[in-house]
Amino acid sequence: MDKLSIVLVDDHKLFREGLKSLMENFEYVDQIQEASNGHEFLQLLEAGKPDIVFMDIEMPEMDGITATRKALEINQQLNVVALSMYGNENYYTQMISAGAKGFILKNSGIQDVENAIQNVMSGNNYFSHEIFQRLIHGLGRKQQKSTNPELSSREEEIVFLICKGLSNQEIADKLYLSKRTVDKHRENILSKTQSKNTAGIVMYAVKNGIVEV
Repeated sequence: MDKLSIVLVDDHKLFREGLKSLMENFEYVDQIQEASNGHEFLQLLEAGKPDIVFMDIEMPEMDGITATRKALEINQQLNVVALSMYGNENYYTQMISAGAKGFILKNSGIQDVENAIQNVMSGNNYFSHEIFQRLIHGLGRKQQKSTNPELSSREEEIVFLICKGLSNQEIADKLYLSKRTVDKHRENILSKTQSKNTAGIVMYAVKNGIVEV
């Protein structure tokens, strides 16, 4: 991995300094900048192009959702990882729609932070385990069929079950299909949605109205 430029956006200085101190131990990190709100972050963005941004959701002056949306209008290649508390589930849809590529808890261990960096920089999406479990348990089917032209009705059904955390074998048993058939559907879904992992499928499903939080 090339040397990375990272921005930490959070209104709590102590949290930023603690996370920065931990990240400075990563050999692949070159520069770490800080911003206390969305406005400050956008000003930093005018002066350079960071590789990855860890973005708090709730902040004064400009929240993380607005800042993420505006930042991606400036730089579509920007990788944003949302920093979330347990009480922020209602913001997931908005952050996904804004373009966030990952979610980690603010009380995550440093290994979770490193996993997020490595996954997002490799083109994957990432949820910390706790957030993923809470999210999939809260997902429901849209009452009306989505207007997604890319996926068939069967593929949308399988997407929903993937989002609920079922394995390919469990999906096969539930839908009375062979596991090989589900495997093939999953391959097609990954290709059609341009996802590389389950987190990517979940984010696609939320963003495109196949499921709702």
